[in-house]
Amino acid sequence: MNKFFTSIIATIVAFSVNAQSLYFPPTIGNTWDTIAPQSLGYCQSKIDSLYAFLDTNNTKAFILLKDGMIVLEKYFGTHTQSSVWQWASAGKTITSFMVGIAQQEGHLSINDTTSSYLGQGWTDCTTMQEEKITIRHQLMMTSGLDDGVADPYCTLDSCLIYKADAGIRWAYHNAPYTLLDGVIENATGQTLNSYTTQKLKTPTGMTGTFVPVGYNNVFFSNARSMARFGLLILNNGNWNGNQILTDTTYFNQMTTTSQPLNKSYGYLWWLNGKQSFMIPSSQIVFPGYIIPNAPPDMISAMGKGGQFLNVIPSQNMVWVRMGNEPVNSLVPFLLNDDIWEYINDLQCNSTGIDNQDFQNDFIKLFPNPSNDILNLKSANQILKVEVFNLKGQVVKFLNTQNKEISISISELQKGLYLVKAILDNGKVWTNKLIIE
Repeated sequence: MNKFFTSIIATIVAFSVNAQSLYFPPTIGNTWDTIAPQSLGYCQSKIDSLYAFLDTNNTKAFILLKDGMIVLEKYFGTHTQSSVWQWASAGKTITSFMVGIAQQEGHLSINDTTSSYLGQGWTDCTTMQEEKITIRHQLMMTSGLDDGVADPYCTLDSCLIYKADAGIRWAYHNAPYTLLDGVIENATGQTLNSYTTQKLKTPTGMTGTFVPVGYNNVFFSNARSMARFGLLILNNGNWNGNQILTDTTYFNQMTTTSQPLNKSYGYLWWLNGKQSFMIPSSQIVFPGYIIPNAPPDMISAMGKGGQFLNVIPSQNMVWVRMGNEPVNSLVPFLLNDDIWEYINDLQCNSTGIDNQDFQNDFIKLFPNPSNDILNLKSANQILKVEVFNLKGQVVKFLNTQNKEISISISELQKGLYLVKAILDNGKVWTNKLIIE
């Protein structure tokens, strides 16, 4: 059976499974029901391969939930079930959730200007420019403030410089996001940690805390707390019958495309299955899914170092990964995609459902990994090839009119890259490239 029909059958089965009720662990204690991996058709040898890959790539913790129950839970090195680790930018999704709580309680509206809570002059913009920035713009990463300043984490007014009117430019900019903490605190009259504990952590059994790190507020917790948050999101903000986020309009806006510029971004959540995506430190719009090997309905919290919280409604699945990453990138989405290759292959009778093949099989790229020459072969003429680093910078390009081309990449540093090709039939192709 070919991969396309295998994927369709898997999706149908997944949707039927999703109709089942979810299990929720008690909010007190360490009890958490499990499912034997073998009962889902997982092969131990393939689980071992997944764990070996995770270990090789500096993973500290990995948990996979199915129907709310733990299927896989693995800790590496000295990391244990109780060990605490940073969420990095994956913690942005907690802030997004808490903004929704604050709105449903009447403390704020996301259409309010940010200056209503931070005061006038919180940026270096003119009053007219600053007054165009709303809480919604902070959630969407469309504040219009310049992300190219010397320190994009700096929250001082002198660092928050006008680049464009709010709402017309998407840029992954940490400083305006971080200032949502002050918006929440000034709107609710509580500290961010106090409000999060009362409204989110206590009702779900989560632990963890926001810790100031430089200009940032970084959330730290154990891996199970991240999994609890994922389970809450999987159930649309409802924890075992307790509807924590009752503002369904906000929840839907949070987890769907929030603006037309980066279709793969909601309110601080990354969205798979969209026709294009943007990445941090770049204004380039790439065609295709941001995580090609993952199901198209997946929503993700992703942070530096490979902090991942993936929620897949069609499969009633949540998985988390904490650790470090060999490649330094703000949002290491390529590592997320690599892990999905192993998850897709866990079934004993699986040949690997590779969603990326559906989008990218009209060009063959080889060898990959490579360290010298990169070859591309297509049934159509290739008009242009560009190689991007993880900052979105073009590091190699070639204009051509051939079906088979070779590009020297020997001068490029080791790491992960994106290859983009334009064909004579108008199609645009992308794929990842590993240079060793």
